[in-house]
Amino acid sequence: MKAAFLADRGVIKVGGEAARDFLNGLVTTDVGLIRPGLGRFGALLTPQGKIVVDFLITEAPSGHGGGFLIDCPRALAQGLADKLGFYKLRAKVSVENLTDSLGVLAVWEGEPAIKPDLTFADPRNEKLGWRILIPAELAPKVANLIAADLVDSTVYDINRIACGAPRGGVDFMYGDAFPHETNMDRLHGVDFDKGCYVGQEVVSRMQHRGTARTRTVRLILDDAPPEAGVAIVAGDKPVGTMGSSAGGMGLGLLRIDRAADALDAGTPLTAGGITIRLTDPDEVRPAPKKTVA
Repeated sequence: MKAAFLADRGVIKVGGEAARDFLNGLVTTDVGLIRPGLGRFGALLTPQGKIVVDFLITEAPSGHGGGFLIDCPRALAQGLADKLGFYKLRAKVSVENLTDSLGVLAVWEGEPAIKPDLTFADPRNEKLGWRILIPAELAPKVANLIAADLVDSTVYDINRIACGAPRGGVDFMYGDAFPHETNMDRLHGVDFDKGCYVGQEVVSRMQHRGTARTRTVRLILDDAPPEAGVAIVAGDKPVGTMGSSAGGMGLGLLRIDRAADALDAGTPLTAGGITIRLTDPDEVRPAPKKTVA
């Protein structure tokens, strides 16, 4: 079992008697289903349906003061706290940025036999393992407690990429990507049966009409990895943009129709002159439409 402290992650706490309803009216996931020890994946969107920030969220037990703890990109933590403060108006809600005192330990390749407080399974993909919210200085002690090898966060990136979980700021740009483009619908980050939230109309329309033309796709890299942001082309036609890479794998944001056409024509995809392959060609194929008997 491996563990890595993710220094690029921060933690926001939202408390108060109205916190659950407050968050549920804002974000893509159903906060009503969250309990201590259970996490959900979600995002706060713009009214136009684009991702402001994506995050994992869990409920703190009463021994930790209750409320909801949001595991989000560290660089966006204060901005998220400010945004939530803007939305709360007169709601009985408190918002705190705990990033200086609380961070994120990722654990994978096994289930911890001992689960410290503030531990929850990563809801995006079971292979992503577990998250434990702890102060940074306790990472070695906690890793030893759960019998995990403490490794560098770059090792975690290899697993993240293999699971097809994009990282904002590298694999997509905040404020410029829809949830479907970052596979949030496939990673259990959008609840299509819950009530209204900011940006819901756009996201629901894309879901029901199947209009997502761009997707984050897993890639195999047989050579030195192209830099993030480099154009992916089929012949001389652009089909997408290269994202993060590690361990001979990568992620790319692709126009799936153009990528599928290239596959059908036998045209190789390249990025910066380097040939890349799709881990699973079906990721650029439209899902079969459901029919009613």
